[in-house]
Amino acid sequence: MNILKSKQRFCGLFVLSWLALPVGYAAEAQSMDSGSVRAQLVARHNVILSSELSGRVDAFPKLEGQSFKKGDKLFGLDCTLHQARLAKAKALYVEARQVNQVNTDLDRLGSISTLEMDVSNARLGAAGAEKTMMNAVVDRCQIYAPFSGKVVASFVERHQFVAEGQEMLSIIDDAPLEVETLVPSNWLMWLKPQQEFELEIDESGRRLTVQVSRISPVIDPVSRSVKIFGRLQRTDPGLMPGMSGVAIFAKP
Repeated sequence: MNILKSKQRFCGLFVLSWLALPVGYAAEAQSMDSGSVRAQLVARHNVILSSELSGRVDAFPKLEGQSFKKGDKLFGLDCTLHQARLAKAKALYVEARQVNQVNTDLDRLGSISTLEMDVSNARLGAAGAEKTMMNAVVDRCQIYAPFSGKVVASFVERHQFVAEGQEMLSIIDDAPLEVETLVPSNWLMWLKPQQEFELEIDESGRRLTVQVSRISPVIDPVSRSVKIFGRLQRTDPGLMPGMSGVAIFAKP
């Protein structure tokens, strides 16, 4: 009789403990047990571009939401002062090169001291380094797209003065998109790269076929979950980063 009462008491405590769990946790546990988890679409590259120089913004050819190709100009700074410094550096380099050439001819004739020749070579090297540095500075006045994609947000306006390192533009590479999700770590017993699963998008109701492209090498010890990434089997122009849905796996 006492054993029967103990079993009933244990069962009652178990039911109360399960009911006391947060609804989201219980739903997630049931979802993972059934082979379906929440997932979202993410861009492979999501970059915030910053100014490498201080100056006034004079060009912003791409606006939020607009597409661009790799190598397109995304923004530019007023480079008048730096271009003038580059012109001066080029002129000084030409002068140092010509003087060095004359000194080299004199050195062959023995009409110049070793010290004067060494100073001439040093001045030519310094002038060349200054020209190279100013070329690099002028190049940083213009920022070009490192990949093809779209503009997410701009943080400055044209004619605004920006400081060195200030964030200017947020861009993404929206093609192709990836699927990102968390799955229970014990799924690794059967879940492998190249394995296919289905993704049902909340925003459109469409179901897409996805292939596991890579699996994170680290397991979260608290949630006992692991992050996986999937590759869409075909592109869809209606898809956007941030869309979410349910990833459905065929558990063995």
